[in-house]
Amino acid sequence: MAKSTPKNRTKKAGRRSPLATIALITIGLLSTGGAYALFTTTATADTTVAHEQLVDEGSKLFAANCATCHGLNLQGADSGPSLIGVGEASVEFQVATGRMPMAQSGPQAEQKPVQFTDEQIKALYTYVGDQAPGPGIPDDEYLQADGDAAVGAELFRINCAMCHNVAGAGGALTEGKFAPSLSGVSSQHIYEAMVSGPQNMPVFNDNNISPEDKANIITYLNYLDETPSVGGLSLGNLGPVSEGLFIWIFGLGSIVAITVWLTAKSN
Repeated sequence: MAKSTPKNRTKKAGRRSPLATIALITIGLLSTGGAYALFTTTATADTTVAHEQLVDEGSKLFAANCATCHGLNLQGADSGPSLIGVGEASVEFQVATGRMPMAQSGPQAEQKPVQFTDEQIKALYTYVGDQAPGPGIPDDEYLQADGDAAVGAELFRINCAMCHNVAGAGGALTEGKFAPSLSGVSSQHIYEAMVSGPQNMPVFNDNNISPEDKANIITYLNYLDETPSVGGLSLGNLGPVSEGLFIWIFGLGSIVAITVWLTAKSN
């Protein structure tokens, strides 16, 4: 029988069993998976607790400031519509622009100084959105005003200009209502107005105007804000009304003044 040499014994002693490799891989996978599960569970639990705190705070703010008109259960009342299903976007728009709560009854809620902090506004819209599904807060990717301004201009002329004016200067509607100026309005509030339809505005959901096209409209309005009028003095961008008044008051006024001056000089 051949004797094993020390070299062979060394190789045999240093050889690792295939089962050991499988065991190490299994232990590594179990450790990684367990750590990931623990981390995600903790993060989810923290998110859930934070959400519940916002909902609780929002319910208190709603009961104190909104329930008189909209009902304790968001069901609405004679002095205010139901808020069931309006979504977070509608509440954020109305409250963050100061339109709600209304100072007094009127044809429509007008913009005024905001009554709540950002955290309180978040609590309010989180509470309302938690009661029933509706349009949510828009993603930042659609609010950067980096879309196609030309496409946005065409969409705006087709869908918005009849009320807001082609330059977004606003205009009068019936029964004391009006379409507000869009100059200086934030991208978020423009998007939220499109998906929630405040006041007399129709709702433009994603089937009517896609999120990308909403971003194009925002790009066009941002372009109007940043680009001076190529025609000189804009006169409020109100079209022939303001231009006609300017001609009547200053143009004819200048002619009358010159006529009086020439008459006085000849005498």
